[in-house]
Amino acid sequence: MQAKMMLGRYVAADSWIHRLDPRAKLIAMVIYLVAVILAEQFVELAALTGFALLMMASSRISLYRYFRASRPLWLIMAFMFIFYLLFDSSGSALVQVGGLKITIGGVTYGAYAVWRMALLVTLTAILTFTTAPVELNLGLERVLKPIRLIGGSPQRWSMMIGISLRFIPTIFEEAEKVMKAQASRGADYADLSFTQKGKLVMTLMVPVIVSAFRRAEELVQAMEARGYVLNAPRTSLRQLVWKLTDTLFMALFVAMLVLVLLW
Repeated sequence: MQAKMMLGRYVAADSWIHRLDPRAKLIAMVIYLVAVILAEQFVELAALTGFALLMMASSRISLYRYFRASRPLWLIMAFMFIFYLLFDSSGSALVQVGGLKITIGGVTYGAYAVWRMALLVTLTAILTFTTAPVELNLGLERVLKPIRLIGGSPQRWSMMIGISLRFIPTIFEEAEKVMKAQASRGADYADLSFTQKGKLVMTLMVPVIVSAFRRAEELVQAMEARGYVLNAPRTSLRQLVWKLTDTLFMALFVAMLVLVLLW
């Protein structure tokens, strides 16, 4: 199961990316997000893809795991592509059947939208695969410190984001348990049509949501049992130390964003 449900999990490995300060990785992810959104040319997206592939290879984590991490989002990517295909009428027509027209612009923009989403999922996977949950929470809390100026709570937001990321594999695990329970009662997913599979997904929603709320309640009870109090003064066993490699890593992402802006 773990091989299938990898998005949101930490994968222990000995790489320079694992040793980076989580603050550097979080800020770099935001910079990369901006670069992906601003990239409009094929060359720009290709360069960003090459950058992501280099990061994946440097993490010393199997590329297959990154591939499987994006699998739960394939349906969303397909929907995005079909949406552009059907509703973007820019460019010359490739196929026209009655009132339905598929254009070069629809295919191009649909492919670019899917490409951008794949890049964002990949970088999110790199962040969660190479950063331990405790370090990720601590990094989020440090990065979000400026929101105190507007009355926000860095601790609250870092805890919310950290728990949300960790609940991604939990939800998939609960969905797989329900599917196995249904299969043990005679449900055969292999022979179902696409429409029938879509209806089956709806039947999974209620038990998965109920299970997720139950796991959330168990988490709350565990945190209370350990004396967790929101916004109370806290110390951390792990101390973040910004190193030269973190500065160089950040400079690399800033340079990448500047190149995208100037292209």
